[in-house]
Amino acid sequence: MIAKKQRTIRMGLPKGSLQDATLHLLKQAGFAVAVSSRSYFPSIDDPQIEPVLLRAQELPVYVENGVLDCGITGADWILENNVRVEVVAELMYAKQTLTPVRWVLAVPNDSPIKSVKGLQGKRIATELVGVTRRYLKKHGVKATVEFSWGATEAKVPELVDAIVELTETGSSLRAHNLKIIETLCQSTTQLIANRAAWQDPWKKEKIDNIALLLQGALFAEGKVGLKMNVRQAHLEKVLAALPALRNPTVAPLSREGWFAIEIIADEKVVRTLIPELKKAGAEGIIEYKLSKVIP
Repeated sequence: MIAKKQRTIRMGLPKGSLQDATLHLLKQAGFAVAVSSRSYFPSIDDPQIEPVLLRAQELPVYVENGVLDCGITGADWILENNVRVEVVAELMYAKQTLTPVRWVLAVPNDSPIKSVKGLQGKRIATELVGVTRRYLKKHGVKATVEFSWGATEAKVPELVDAIVELTETGSSLRAHNLKIIETLCQSTTQLIANRAAWQDPWKKEKIDNIALLLQGALFAEGKVGLKMNVRQAHLEKVLAALPALRNPTVAPLSREGWFAIEIIADEKVVRTLIPELKKAGAEGIIEYKLSKVIP
């Protein structure tokens, strides 16, 4: 008898600035990905996934046309390529922060240009050409938009009058003596799926499961678990000191008059919380790391 072939999904992973953060997130979600510097086809410890490394800019096109079943890319590149795909999940992470990144219109600090209207007849450099042209058209501005291959901030004012650039904190723009005059769009990292693949029950379930684990890993970022034992006489005082996602878990111990308490808390508050709990009567306090939290 011929063995039934294992079904798989082909999944695009972003190469470049998002690569390390994505691989870290996948590891937290339970997927170990090994990347070779000379290959676009990394290995993963899940036989149902075939990973492919591609630039985030081009990944949405491959998902739309079915070369990939799903992929992780930025909402900005979905807009730029004007593709029709299924957005499965928003994954709030980037290179440095857990907040959306922005594509902004920036000019030199001493430029008289105050808004997009001041760019009439000017020259703009950006990697986000399509979105920029649509933004200018929306505001009735005719300007030359040219594709930038990198080092975009260094092109003003000698080569262009303004740039449209991606920023998380704005620090790089400020370092280049640039000021932001408008925000074109915000972007988050997203898990997207090919629409035909999304209609396949097996592929949809697999992609949904990946999304659940990725979101659980993100939800656990910056949080820890705390366990402790408390005498009944101190229970109310300890509970009053506890922050928690919802209500703490409280369970009686085999030893009469004692309770076990377990919560999830923000890691940044634990250094002040633990001494308070100890003072309130908690004993045997244990702090442990979380890899995933599924709400």
